[in-house]
Amino acid sequence: LGIDGFRVDTVKHADEKAWAELYKEASYAFENWKKKHQDQVLDDTPFFMVGEVYNYMISAGREFDFGDKKVDYFANGFNSLINFELKTDALKDYEQIFKKYSSLLHSKFKGLSVVNYLTSHDDGSPFDKDRTKPFYSANVLLLTPGASQVYYGDETARDLTIEGTVGDATLRSFMNWNELDSIKTKEILTHWQKLGQFRNHHPAIGAGKHKRLAKKPYVFSRTYTDGEYKDKVVVGLDLPKGKKSLWVKGFFGDGTQLFDTYSQTQVEVKKGRVILDNPFSVALLELAQ
Repeated sequence: LGIDGFRVDTVKHADEKAWAELYKEASYAFENWKKKHQDQVLDDTPFFMVGEVYNYMISAGREFDFGDKKVDYFANGFNSLINFELKTDALKDYEQIFKKYSSLLHSKFKGLSVVNYLTSHDDGSPFDKDRTKPFYSANVLLLTPGASQVYYGDETARDLTIEGTVGDATLRSFMNWNELDSIKTKEILTHWQKLGQFRNHHPAIGAGKHKRLAKKPYVFSRTYTDGEYKDKVVVGLDLPKGKKSLWVKGFFGDGTQLFDTYSQTQVEVKKGRVILDNPFSVALLELAQ
């Protein structure tokens, strides 16, 4: 059928060797399908498998500890696992989070990945359950290295505290379509859209190497290289509103034309800096076309 990947639920409830066998057979079926349907092949990416090993955390490394044994699911068919740790890591500052994930994904997890989330359909302890930090949540989820799972309503601050619900029903409330016309919800949604689109256009955000360029205001770079393809971007967070200076020396040279996708502004690097003047606290800089 041309199916190119699986998101496997409740991985713990089957022997890891069974998942390895599934990956082997699914990969064979996918490659065989591509040979027979060459006009429908989108790319040469191999079969991809993501697993939900409940409570797996990236800090534990590749293995999940059952108490009586440890299992490396990455060695048994999985390219990626859902990471249950970002919701607590989100309590740390940006640099601690980004540096940690970049370091792990480019060492122990080289060639592999994790799927990060802040809220989920069956996690009763999501980050910011009261939705008081929707802008910060977007920054953490969409700018942390690894893949990002946006749960419906994250981008509109959908209510997660529904009175009278039982169990995880409160996490599965109706989408707040009726609030989309409010000024506050529009601001939140626009912020998520800008970060999400920038992430989508730049693999350096999720798969690239992270480096802090300046502490205050906080500016960092991401670089991704795959063969002859190279993607490099600079992001500024918690910037002062109005006129602001972003340090990019050593990453983008003087005279380089950059485009801030957040404010839709083209700028030039001068004396190792970029100057922006707008009401936003975020900058998303890419090479100008």
